[in-house]
Amino acid sequence: MLKKERQAYILHQVNLHNKVLSSHLSEQMGVSEDTIRRDLAALAQEGKILKVHGGGLSNSFHQGAVAQDVYAIEEKRIIAQKAVELIHDGMFVLTTGGTTILQLARILPPELRATFITVSLPAAFEYANHPNIEVIVIGDKLAKNSKITVGGEAIAKIRDIRADLCFLGVNAIDVQAGLTDNDWEVVQVKKAMAATARKVVAMCISEKVNTAEHLKVCNVEDIDILITELQPKSKKLQPYSNKGIKIL
Repeated sequence: MLKKERQAYILHQVNLHNKVLSSHLSEQMGVSEDTIRRDLAALAQEGKILKVHGGGLSNSFHQGAVAQDVYAIEEKRIIAQKAVELIHDGMFVLTTGGTTILQLARILPPELRATFITVSLPAAFEYANHPNIEVIVIGDKLAKNSKITVGGEAIAKIRDIRADLCFLGVNAIDVQAGLTDNDWEVVQVKKAMAATARKVVAMCISEKVNTAEHLKVCNVEDIDILITELQPKSKKLQPYSNKGIKIL
């Protein structure tokens, strides 16, 4: 691959998955990690990504950029509109973080009365703007890259919660590989959330469907509902429906 082609691919992967690892990109592209690091440095110098130890981050994911800078913003708004229909008065709702979750937080009906429990600081601030929502922030060590609280104390508190719904922001999903991610500490939090809620809802733009990262969150059979921007009868989603997952 030419330099411009490599960098375009890297930028797309950063936008799609919010965070990329140099080692993973090296495997995917068949080039050395030194080459990947130089490409990441060049993209960071141009202001297109944020370079961090071992990889790179999306600017919008890390900095909470305005809507027009968020990757696939229209698709994420469609997903949020579908998700909000699942939430009713009196519910306890557990959420991770990410730009799709933020879209959901921003369109919650003003009359909704529910309790939202989150590990995400950006999501907590959005929920706090709502007139009738109670907000519980689960605290512990803050993962600065994702602005999510992680660690043993956070996981222990999550395990004590019996939420009606858990909304998981999804990095990658595949029928065989399940839900996967690329951040060890975030994966442990998502595992705990998926294990404790009465219903688990995966929110995912269709471009992430049939993709996989290195770290497993859960099997697809552990998901109750999958929401994408596609029509529920889409051929791409049929294998997930065949697993008994409700498709919205």
